[in-house]
Amino acid sequence: MIRVEGLTKIFKKKNGSEFRAVNDFSFTADSGKIVSLLGVNGAGKTTMLRMLSTVLRPDEGDAILQGYSICKDPAKVRSVIGFLSGDTGLYNRLTPREIITYFGRLYDVPDPEIKDRIRKMSRLLDMEEFLDRKVDLLSTGMKQKVSICRSIIHNPPIMIFDEPTAGLDILTARTIVSFIHQCREDGKCILFSTHIMREAERIADKIEMIHKGKLLAEGTLSEFRAETGFEDLDDIFVHYVNKHQLLAEEVSADEY
Repeated sequence: MIRVEGLTKIFKKKNGSEFRAVNDFSFTADSGKIVSLLGVNGAGKTTMLRMLSTVLRPDEGDAILQGYSICKDPAKVRSVIGFLSGDTGLYNRLTPREIITYFGRLYDVPDPEIKDRIRKMSRLLDMEEFLDRKVDLLSTGMKQKVSICRSIIHNPPIMIFDEPTAGLDILTARTIVSFIHQCREDGKCILFSTHIMREAERIADKIEMIHKGKLLAEGTLSEFRAETGFEDLDDIFVHYVNKHQLLAEEVSADEY
């Protein structure tokens, strides 16, 4: 469903030097699975997801989503994904129902189908009480739910979530996690980024660890536990970071 091949994104610093936010990163994600892109803040998670959603163009590499290249067919890629970023970007003067309907029409979803999907999603995400309330009167959690509905109104086979529970209260976060599980049951391919180890530990079928823009390690939690001897993902992540740094120091010493 998703095949990432050597994606690289380079930014220029003020002093003219280059910064590789994502560096030669490759992985795959299948339908009916939840894949977590796990890393600390600034590791390159958001840059990676923005490339996959075609918001940013990679400097090197490519990614194939549902058979479409992010470099050659960005418009087709956007038609098969639902992308939820950290910034809700909602229109404050509109209601959730109006916003979701507007985006459904942009995707050429028939009005009767839009109404049916709004009804189903509002029940699933517990949105009925504020569907017709102006967005500027909503809480952060409510706005996040509206953003999710806006992102999936066209029923895409691939869902991309950029830290979907960040800053939310525990009840809203649990609702969104339940929704992600429902997407998996529906056979969708789900990719979500997080820096919260417990979150990845609880819901990911596969984990892609990213550190300083590079792939640190990948696998299932059980595979990580067997390889490292640690139980907690916190300890496992630190283990791979230390291993990566040690290897980098050895390479530097050899070059010197």
